[in-house]
Amino acid sequence: MNGLSARTGRERPARAALTRIFEPGDERAGRWLREVGPVELMRRLTVADGSAETLKGMTATRLSGYRLRASTADPERDLSDVAGVGGRFVCPGDPEWPSQLDDLSDARPIGLWVRGLPDLRLWALRSVAVVGARACTPYGAHMAASIGAGLAERGWVVVSGAAFGVDGAAHRGALAAGGATMAVLACGVDVAYPRGHAELIGRMVEQGLVIGELPPSEHPTRSRFILRNRVIAALTRGTVVVEAEYRSGSLVTARNAQRLGRYTMGVPGPATSGLSAGVHELLRGEGVLVTDAAEIAELVGEIGDLAPARRGPVLPRDLLDPVSARVLDALPRRGAMEGRDVARTAGTSTDEALGRLYELHSLGFVEREADGWRLTVVRTRNGGARRGDT
Repeated sequence: MNGLSARTGRERPARAALTRIFEPGDERAGRWLREVGPVELMRRLTVADGSAETLKGMTATRLSGYRLRASTADPERDLSDVAGVGGRFVCPGDPEWPSQLDDLSDARPIGLWVRGLPDLRLWALRSVAVVGARACTPYGAHMAASIGAGLAERGWVVVSGAAFGVDGAAHRGALAAGGATMAVLACGVDVAYPRGHAELIGRMVEQGLVIGELPPSEHPTRSRFILRNRVIAALTRGTVVVEAEYRSGSLVTARNAQRLGRYTMGVPGPATSGLSAGVHELLRGEGVLVTDAAEIAELVGEIGDLAPARRGPVLPRDLLDPVSARVLDALPRRGAMEGRDVARTAGTSTDEALGRLYELHSLGFVEREADGWRLTVVRTRNGGARRGDT
């Protein structure tokens, strides 16, 4: 196919019409589209000259259903309607088309209806999907929002499905950080679904992107939600699942990402939580455990996107040299010990032990008691005491 043909002539209206005739992800339709092109395919579906019957896999029942839908298709009206809400229709071959969607082969979208000012292709180049349960826990919502904000602060586009729960939290986290976020809908881009997220979707139209495969006014169905997930997986560099049960659409997105060679990540949760069971199953396979945006960026990013080193708090005694640490360890938890006995226990000379004890005294680790040495007693906030733990 000529790279310019998607942007000129009759191909764009033909593709727009076909989005109203075929369901998203229809690989049979994708094969026909590849073999005969959108204009010829549209002609065969609307002209009763017998040419449609020559398409491999076409049956009389299928053709009847396609023609019924084709009879109501009005691509010029759909293109006008999406333009009326500030949108556009992006086709394969357009400069704005994200070429990574071509990895879906015959299941790639016929085209994408888009609302929002940013360039879809450029945003998709540096994007990460954050998906999870609709009925998420407060922990899941917190993690999704934190990851969304952290990725946005690092210059990544946060992609999700605008659903309740994890999706909405990830979008809001990115928006709160003043970053970029994109919603992939299972309905027309002029339809606010779910209705409870009408304001959120409106903010994404103004500050980000809202995209979908279905033409204006189309409403979602159960199958369309599942098929939408393949677009989320293909569009992004990697998919992060925050919370998901064993049977979850989020895991469908993750499995699509794995098949496409994208990074697949999971945020662990309590082992007793059913909402984390699907994530843990993912992590037992090829999924990578992540806990924050830094770890995600390190995995999917370029050289230099390194997460900070992880370690516990540094205690004052961690900074002691090995000999001083041995001398300190030689002192008993209770009572005092003479320097000669400290040296024997620490495995050093008496002079060396005494020199280290005086250093430890100046640092507040030990105290003199008559002719001996003992650990300093440290008072805790609740009035208790501990020895030598500073």
